Amino acid sequence: MVEAEHAAAPQAGLLDAIAGMPGVLRTYLEKDEPVALAARDQVLGLMTALRDDPRFAFEQCMDVCGVDWPERAERFDVVYNLLSVSLNQRLRVIVATDEQQPVPSVCAVWPAATWWEREAWDLFGIVFEGQPDLRRILTDYGFEGHPLRKDFPLTGYVEVRYDEERQRVVYEPVRLTQDFRSFDFLSPWEAMTSLPGDEKARDGRAEGAGS
Repeated sequence: MVEAEHAAAPQAGLLDAIAGMPGVLRTYLEKDEPVALAARDQVLGLMTALRDDPRFAFEQCMDVCGVDWPERAERFDVVYNLLSVSLNQRLRVIVATDEQQPVPSVCAVWPAATWWEREAWDLFGIVFEGQPDLRRILTDYGFEGHPLRKDFPLTGYVEVRYDEERQRVVYEPVRLTQDFRSFDFLSPWEAMTSLPGDEKARDGRAEGAGS
């Protein structure tokens, strides 16, 4: 218990220092991880300060990912996971947005964030303003929609196959076809009425009954 209190003390101090920074809406601990909610239009200045201020020294942006909350007006959370190697501390920054409002890109602060922002655009459709290379990165360039949105159909919109006649890969609307099957709805043990070798046992029982 004492060790847990000592571990939480530096994180509480970090959140107290961050709480007064411009653009920070709220700070809290979630499973002993410091979290800061930030205003979308001030995120670039905030991230720059978190990198350059020696109290924080978040030299690395480890990840940028999206979370979809379809019931909210601002349905997306953009989550930045930051790491300070020199101070051995982490911080999660969360920015809310919708399908139309762009989030300022942090690629000028951490160039590696380009990969993460492209991924968030590809999978969620989150737009990053100032990102010079906002292209798909995981799906094909002809892909329709954004597959990690919770309203995206599980089957997708198109299917890909190799066409022997055209000698190339073609895109077609999804067609779910299934041949007619007769289901007995029995478990394997109930449906299995005989096993190899059972005929000998049946013959032996029949002979015994006859005698």
